[in-house]
Amino acid sequence: MTFLLVMLHAGTMFAVVAYFWKSWRQRFFSSAESLRRALVGVCLATGATAAVGLPILWALERATGRPVEALFSSLPLIAASVAASGVVILWAGSRPAAVNSDASAPIPLGDAGLMGAVQGLVLPFRGLSRSGTTISAALLRGVARRTAEEFSFALAVVITPPVIFRELRRFYKARAALGEHVHVGAMLAPGLLGMACSFVGGLLALAWLSSWLERGRWTYFGLYCLVAAAALLGMAALGY
Repeated sequence: MTFLLVMLHAGTMFAVVAYFWKSWRQRFFSSAESLRRALVGVCLATGATAAVGLPILWALERATGRPVEALFSSLPLIAASVAASGVVILWAGSRPAAVNSDASAPIPLGDAGLMGAVQGLVLPFRGLSRSGTTISAALLRGVARRTAEEFSFALAVVITPPVIFRELRRFYKARAALGEHVHVGAMLAPGLLGMACSFVGGLLALAWLSSWLERGRWTYFGLYCLVAAAALLGMAALGY
């Protein structure tokens, strides 16, 4: 399952790159200055993610004596996280869009750092929407919708390879502890199938999410999260 999770992460990462590549090329690679500002913003945000997220992750695992994945195997706990995402998204979606925001302007460094810090806050908690909360934080700061969306998913591409590496490392350590040979070849076919499905699903989800955001219907995503949280609570009540 860990190996499959790695492949699913890779599939969604490629979906993000494919979906945003044209707009990223115009925004981030149109000139040397644009590239420099983008790199500074991404590095600042990623540093804020590490500064906020890693201490929370270590504190959770030390306090509970369990890895985060085991801690968040509880459906009610995941439901609470999903519901929290919904509340934040509804809050941001109910605010009027910034009148003077320029969708073509680079994201201010202060807002980039804020988005990175929010990303670090939510990453250890399974069920909290990374994209939903980071985009919402930027919207509450008055950042243009398209700017917030493109920068949020650029951060996702940067943070995904370390997550994949962590999962692979955990996979090999667990196998070594059991003294078992790792038959990666036998898992490759289902892993590639899962990656292909996550790529297609990721493209569809991005198109859906973007249409809600750019048409001023961001609250729909918040309502979706609340419905999903209620469904998870229902599954927990039924003993799943």
